Amino acid sequence: MYKNNVGSTLTHLYRTHRTVFLSIFLFSAVLNILALAGSFFMLLVYDEVLPGRSGATLFGLILLVSIAYLFQGFLELFRSRVMIQVGALLDRNLSNHVFDIVSQSPLRGLDGAEGMQPVRDIDQVRSYFSGIGPLALFDLPWVILYLAILFAFHYQLGLLTMLGAIILIMLTLFADRVTSARSRSLTQMSQSRYAVAEAGRRNAEVLRAMGMADRVKAQWRHASDNFLDANTQLSDMSGGLQIISRIFRLFLQSMVLAVGAWLVINDQASGGIIIASSIISSRALAPIEQTIAQWRPLVAARQSLARLDDLQTVFPEPIARTRLPAPSQSLTLQNVTSGPPSARKVTVQDISFSLKAGQVLGVVGPSASGKSSLIRTIVGIWPLLRGEVRIDGATIDQWTPEMLGPHIGFLPQDVELFDGTVAQNIARFLPDATSEEIIAAAKKAGVHELILKLPDGYDTPLGANGSNLSAGQRQRMALARALFRAPFLVVLDEPNSNLDTEGEAALTRAIATLKSEGAIIVVVAHRPSALAEADVLLLMQDGRALAYGPKNEILPKLLPGGGKRTPAAPTQAGAQAHAQRQAEAQAGMPPSAPASSRTADGLVRAKIVGTSKTTAVTPKPSRKEADDE
Repeated sequence: MYKNNVGSTLTHLYRTHRTVFLSIFLFSAVLNILALAGSFFMLLVYDEVLPGRSGATLFGLILLVSIAYLFQGFLELFRSRVMIQVGALLDRNLSNHVFDIVSQSPLRGLDGAEGMQPVRDIDQVRSYFSGIGPLALFDLPWVILYLAILFAFHYQLGLLTMLGAIILIMLTLFADRVTSARSRSLTQMSQSRYAVAEAGRRNAEVLRAMGMADRVKAQWRHASDNFLDANTQLSDMSGGLQIISRIFRLFLQSMVLAVGAWLVINDQASGGIIIASSIISSRALAPIEQTIAQWRPLVAARQSLARLDDLQTVFPEPIARTRLPAPSQSLTLQNVTSGPPSARKVTVQDISFSLKAGQVLGVVGPSASGKSSLIRTIVGIWPLLRGEVRIDGATIDQWTPEMLGPHIGFLPQDVELFDGTVAQNIARFLPDATSEEIIAAAKKAGVHELILKLPDGYDTPLGANGSNLSAGQRQRMALARALFRAPFLVVLDEPNSNLDTEGEAALTRAIATLKSEGAIIVVVAHRPSALAEADVLLLMQDGRALAYGPKNEILPKLLPGGGKRTPAAPTQAGAQAHAQRQAEAQAGMPPSAPASSRTADGLVRAKIVGTSKTTAVTPKPSRKEADDE
């Protein structure tokens, strides 16, 4: 549950834009004084003009009240525009941090509708501050002025109006009590409704191919019905309170007229006071009535501000760090233990190793063994629960993402591209990226010729998430992005999962080039073709390291018997090919089986499970493995 704390954001906004708020307060004061012009005009017409039959006096009063209304209209318009700018200022002050919160939410376990809630919150706050709701709050203090004038006319008129104001204030407090909890519940139902719709959008192909649309539609209908029912109840309650307050104000205005007439009958007031007191009492109660009418948006904005304040505590502004030299020497892990930020479980336990410039580490293991969890920890996506990750001796928290990011090339298992051109995606949207740097990265990834075949080459728009490309093309584009400006640490998670033979050859060449340039490469792979350039292997199971060492020593041990039946191979390539053939024979795989089915996962399972020739080789993992690990 969110704390009901809206102080910090509004306090910061007031301190940074104090002049704006003081000007709104000043305009409100002048407007509320000018609002008395109509009532005093009626008072003077009835008490002075009509008894004296003075046309000059009437003309003078008309001129004065016209000037007053002209200034009132100008100030109302100006005040309204200033409030719109206040909403825009609030948006500008929060928008950058809101984007940081949204972009970091999946790293903290907030995704889907919950992850996008800050955007809806800032829209809600801006919409409220740009409307008439805050103006009613600025007018509230001037109710005291109107009550004082009514008491000056006659204490009975003042008491009656004050009683009406008290009743309306009690209605306002009642509205707050009955709408706050329902408003929070409505927000949660809206998130659930949005989550179902987003799941349907993301899985459109599955719904169509497997005929699941009707079942998911039923979930949507259930979530939508709950949302509509709650929204209807809240709207009925808010609308009912608004109607009650309006009818009560009209009734009170009539009662003020009646009391004024009674005072005139008893020679305790003049005829003009009847009309003037009715107008002033209506004006006195108007801010309270408007506050009740705007109470639901006020509650929603207040809760949105509370959520934003809480999230700013959870997602604090980054701390300024001293800029360290560009890394060029080593990557060291010491007893690294980590897990998903959204779940209280450990998926990586006590992993330690050290790599030097120019080394390639291959990470292998069965599904859900912690491979993807490990590389997320290495690049700083997941927090460390214990241990250290050091780059050139400095722990990873000594770098900000903006400082370390240019030195890291990361290819995730689920490739995501942005709505932009090919060149912009490869260049990581850096405005100062040169064409030479972009083409160099594409050539290093072996994707230059593929790009040239696109309709507009490097200037081809990719659409949202690279929807204009195939899965293999997206993976190769993402590899070029990872290699942009020759990063020191390159981390590849299943980089060949969607590649054909040509793409795998280009990947192997790219890893060899990076190795020769002195980069450190960490490759998570199920298909041995991605491990051709590996120097050392890390075998993982259940989040732990089962084996670590040179590839020629670790790879044969993945076979049944610990490698005793594996003859020595004269070359690295020969040892790898022999190990693959042994694994295929153990798994009952025909020699002609395609390369995509010869998985390192199969090798690992043959060793860990210790099955006979009927051992099944695990097929290539789905793109959801990252979530499972």
